[in-house]
Amino acid sequence: MLTVLALVPARGGSKGLPGKNLRGLGGHPLVAWAVAAGLQADGVGRVLVSTDDPAIRDAALAAGAEAPFLRPADLAADDTTDLPVFLHALDWLAAHEGYVPDVVVQLRPTSPLRPPGLVDAALATLVADPSATAARTVTPSPQTPYKMWRVDGGRLDALLPAPEGVEEPYNAPRQRLPPTWWQTGHVDAVRIATLRAGSMTGAALAAVEVGTAYAVDIDTAADLARAEAMLAAGLPVVRPEGTAAGRDGAPRDAELAAVALVVFDFDGVMTDNRVWTDADGRESVACDRGDGHGVKLLREDGVAMAVLSTEANPVVAARCRKLGLPCTHDLGDTKGAALRALARSKEVPLERVLYVGNDVNDLDCLRLAGLPVVVADAHPAARAAARWVLTKPGGRGAVRELAERLLTARAGADGGA
Repeated sequence: MLTVLALVPARGGSKGLPGKNLRGLGGHPLVAWAVAAGLQADGVGRVLVSTDDPAIRDAALAAGAEAPFLRPADLAADDTTDLPVFLHALDWLAAHEGYVPDVVVQLRPTSPLRPPGLVDAALATLVADPSATAARTVTPSPQTPYKMWRVDGGRLDALLPAPEGVEEPYNAPRQRLPPTWWQTGHVDAVRIATLRAGSMTGAALAAVEVGTAYAVDIDTAADLARAEAMLAAGLPVVRPEGTAAGRDGAPRDAELAAVALVVFDFDGVMTDNRVWTDADGRESVACDRGDGHGVKLLREDGVAMAVLSTEANPVVAARCRKLGLPCTHDLGDTKGAALRALARSKEVPLERVLYVGNDVNDLDCLRLAGLPVVVADAHPAARAAARWVLTKPGGRGAVRELAERLLTARAGADGGA
């Protein structure tokens, strides 16, 4: 299995659109859109941002990326190319952590509109062709380069030589000309050997096609406005968390009604996070009967639910059996992977998963789920990753609150059908 690092290059300087990588799109800075694409890809193990700007580093960390260093100023100039930036990051990781990935995925903040699954598609393309040195996203060229020119001494000189069988391509119908492709900047998947050999692509570059609607490269304020318009039109894209909340912070009824799977953490959500231990080491926890009734109401309404817990204590499984909830516990640090696997097994896209957590061990799941929710007394880091903070604390009515809100939304959707 390949070890894959997603690297987001995001320098602070930009003359065309000052502060570009921190410009807002859909309520999030551009850098957060690139981070989200890496975090939500099944094949990516780590997401790291290389920047020279402390403000971008803070935004990257808030979005869930790693940012263990600030890039040297001489690697953040207007004319700095990608290769030295990537080699700097790889050298730093090797020297400080002994970490050497097999593949590095480049995710540019300036190409934020990525369709779901695009990063994994690029990785699959690279894996399927062992001779490929890299894979790059492309889309059909909006204008054929066979009708493009250079100007030399006031005279037009064709940019490309005529393709075989076509005389004067600049005068020929477009349909007679060979198809050409434009690189979109969404994803580059590059083998580490290619980078170490001194190239971002190598000589055998595999194509990964992406729809032309996604081909928005942010370089001006007009580009940003166009991207906003595409989002408003409903273009399906990989989004950072927190884009569809209502004015009060709670999600809208339509979004709640679209939830296909509700996944709960146990300790601090189903319980009040306290534990009693007797002299023999047996542990007990406190749960709320109202929360249990909320679970019953959801089950009777046909809502698919499950519990994922890092806790090894058998009390988790015992309580879940009583509530009739499928439960996986003693997960250690594999909670995010367990959520992905659960969603796949139920054929539910992560965008339609509602996850309820309360602490830092829920962060992976909160970042993956389409609707991340935390209880009122959640850890600050978990609250920062959530889109909806319930008004009730864990183990004292939070689950019942969520159940009643979700049932109301579902009833409204049924009534309007």
